[in-house]
Amino acid sequence: MEIISTNIAKPTTIIWNGKETTTGIYKTATNAPIYLEKEAVRGDEISNRSVHGGVYKACYLFSANQYAYWKSLYPNLSWDYGMLGENLTVKDLDETKIHIGSIYKIGEALVQITQPREPCFKFGIKLGTQNALKQFIDSGLPGTYVRVLEEGFVKKGDSFKLIEQAKNSLTIAQFFNLLFSEEKNQDHLNIALKIEALPIKKRKKLNRFIK
Repeated sequence: MEIISTNIAKPTTIIWNGKETTTGIYKTATNAPIYLEKEAVRGDEISNRSVHGGVYKACYLFSANQYAYWKSLYPNLSWDYGMLGENLTVKDLDETKIHIGSIYKIGEALVQITQPREPCFKFGIKLGTQNALKQFIDSGLPGTYVRVLEEGFVKKGDSFKLIEQAKNSLTIAQFFNLLFSEEKNQDHLNIALKIEALPIKKRKKLNRFIK
């Protein structure tokens, strides 16, 4: 896996249900390294810290390999990197192989895989239709957030070095499916509840589906 674009956003005002709100989803590529802090990317807009940023969502990664799929759905949009709202556009990021809890070295930073992105109405506004949320879920490839264990700069061209492979975990794709499937996989639920890299709040929500 290799970083092919680093992206940050300035606050952008949008209209939702007749009211103004701000968002940081309109990210654009930078020509310089970005600095991963413990709870955010330095200089990046986080408009709603109840659902973005924080220890378990400090930085969002999305696969460059998926851009062709989204461009085929919305060919009239501009598909510069950062379009999907990611801080790091990563070549060959594969959610079916990346496990929650695994630790990677990227540039100067040490990060831990935490959880997939769950799309909200702002993603629909960005793409011009709320149908995009279902398309995102159906794709099964949501990108991943990371926890920053050691702060540092990352830049275009940096590769991912696996430092520690998570044990008794789920892949990002498996966990994403678990979140949105009507019939929850009980084996996967039991595994998820024991993954310390997941926020306790999220594990508590999943606990109610145990039979």
